[in-house]
Amino acid sequence: MTEKVFMKFDSLILDVDGTIWNTTGIVAEAWNLTIEKYFPQVPRVTAEILKGQFGKPMDVIADNLFSVLSKADKKVLMEKCCEMEQAALLENTKKIAYEGVIDSIKKISQRLPVFIVSNCQKGYIEVVMKKNGITDYIKDFECFGNTGLSKGENIRLIAERNRVKSPVYVGDTQGDYEACKEAGVPFIWAAYGFGRPEDENYFSKIEKFEQLESLLE
Repeated sequence: MTEKVFMKFDSLILDVDGTIWNTTGIVAEAWNLTIEKYFPQVPRVTAEILKGQFGKPMDVIADNLFSVLSKADKKVLMEKCCEMEQAALLENTKKIAYEGVIDSIKKISQRLPVFIVSNCQKGYIEVVMKKNGITDYIKDFECFGNTGLSKGENIRLIAERNRVKSPVYVGDTQGDYEACKEAGVPFIWAAYGFGRPEDENYFSKIEKFEQLESLLE
């Protein structure tokens, strides 16, 4: 891990799944209902399977999980799954955000602008913010569903759009780590999430989200 003593950040960019919350149980149920309705020949998914896929672009997930379908049908099924998923998440009443995340986002946003960048579908980040009551604390956000760009490109886009010079990104997977390398942004590994980087050349790691508060002082 890189020494953090000499780093001064002017903004925080967050991943969603595996960093802010864990939706995999709810999403697996929603997707399986959708699969059964539209393409029952597709293998069902589980929360564990989704943990290994979340963070990848939606078209890559479709290729990985719906491989028995044509390209056109993969697109249709993914769109239907995302519709059912967002409806299920809006209806959900269970607490699925990781401990301390919401309070820490609110506190950090008083000192630094907080952004979200994800490989998710269009509309998903809005659901995340609404369900967790953090809409007013997130200055800007971007995702694959909006731009069709890689996560690294979207990280750069957010930084350029908001004129921040020294952002830091928090995520939980190798894909997040690679995106930060692509964007030239330091990476903080959320070790409580779904994955892990393949090496330890990241800026720092956190075992609990609230550790960010002291790390970003």
